[in-house]
Amino acid sequence: MSQISAQNVSFVYQSKYQQVQALTDVTCDFEEGKFYAIVGQSGSGKTTLLSMLAGLGAPTQGEVLVDGVPVTAADSEKHRRDNVSVIYQSFNLFPALNLLENVMYPMFLHGVPEKEAKPRAKELLDAVGLSEVDVRKLPSMLSGGQQQRVAIARALASEARVLLADEPTGNLDSENGQLIIDLLHRLVREKQYCVIVVTHDLNIAAGADIVYRMRDGRLTREASA
Repeated sequence: MSQISAQNVSFVYQSKYQQVQALTDVTCDFEEGKFYAIVGQSGSGKTTLLSMLAGLGAPTQGEVLVDGVPVTAADSEKHRRDNVSVIYQSFNLFPALNLLENVMYPMFLHGVPEKEAKPRAKELLDAVGLSEVDVRKLPSMLSGGQQQRVAIARALASEARVLLADEPTGNLDSENGQLIIDLLHRLVREKQYCVIVVTHDLNIAAGADIVYRMRDGRLTREASA
């Protein structure tokens, strides 16, 4: 069964002066143990689709499902807490919290006591290659590549099985970007995560198991090589 899917999802941005059809009748399935890339030009609807999958907005029509169960507006917060984690281009770490505290934060939301959260957070930071970094540092004291690794560790701390990544290498140089993509591939291969990446980078798309293309709010699946 698909872990997460969109069924006939449409979304309209409504402002005081105009309506913009961002998504039109989008249907797609995402399964565990696979790496997906969603590609397309700026404004094509990629990030809007990712937001719908993350429960950051409700479709104008259609629905998002997890294991066949619709995600309603009423349980979207629970969906974001339990089912999906979002990794952003700009990292979105809490600037006033140190590295360990940033990673512990999702565990606190799940009621995990500090004595359990601390060693688990350190374990996750080690797992993303930050074992030599002082966990008392603030995010601003790290390089971009290191901050993105902290963001991934924080995403893993929620224990959600779907990772949604919005241009995760966009603020990184090519070497650090490749390290981040390799890490995401490893999570798919070794831990059976479902990773969905919105990207302009065709090299990332070339390494994906399945590629979807957005064009003018409509989604098509690319033919396999």
